Amino acid sequence: MTLIARLRIIQNDVDPMPMRHIEVPLKIRLDRLHDVIQAAMGWTDTHLYEFRVGDAGWGLPDPERFCDGPMDAKKMTLEKVLNQTGTRTIQYVYDFGDDWDHSIRIERVNEATPRVAQLPLHHRGCR
Repeated sequence: MTLIARLRIIQNDVDPMPMRHIEVPLKIRLDRLHDVIQAAMGWTDTHLYEFRVGDAGWGLPDPERFCDGPMDAKKMTLEKVLNQTGTRTIQYVYDFGDDWDHSIRIERVNEATPRVAQLPLHHRGCR
């Protein structure tokens, strides 16, 4: 059984607030969720990012480990974040210079519809 999460993404502190609804597998890795958000928002993935819940953060870890940066987003899934934190809202920060702050709300989790094919992002006009 494959579970699908419906997410509402809102970019905070912008008027009007851009909002997107997306559906992703619950087992998606956070680095892949970042790619989906980039495509949904129409951005070019040219800045650092971090997913945050409380004091925990996941993104691109510092390869030199000089600071207490985020944990590796490749090693965390949306499902694990939900199970470990119990949260339904995740903060997503993109472009640390401008601090584009987003709220990602898990609206619902459902079983995937059998035999519904999903096109890769590049076939949907997203790059």
